[in-house]
Amino acid sequence: QAQLVESGGGLVQPGGSLRLSCEASISIFRVYMMSWYRQAPGNQRELVAMITGVGSTSYADSVKGRFTISRDNIKKSVFLQMTNLKPEDTAVYYCNAEHMIERSVVWGQGIQVTVSS
Repeated sequence: QAQLVESGGGLVQPGGSLRLSCEASISIFRVYMMSWYRQAPGNQRELVAMITGVGSTSYADSVKGRFTISRDNIKKSVFLQMTNLKPEDTAVYYCNAEHMIERSVVWGQGIQVTVSS
């Protein structure tokens, strides 16, 4: 059964940086589009960034220029480098994997990121 495990969250001051990691237990990792979503209290879950199996990326406007998504198809992992963090980035961040042909979806358990002084 496919699983995603996030790590790297925590508390950081405004302007600081964090790197989230997501390790996937998936048989053919490269056929999955990998994404990071986030959900703040009282808000809907929103897409933060996505990356295809060949490395094409896209970002939410709110994080462009500050966040970078990347993946390692050999280690079956996806990363989210977050810089110049703002209090409004505070949320639970979720790793997501979507099979690009079958459209099956797997979610991680989520990890808390808190930006506060």
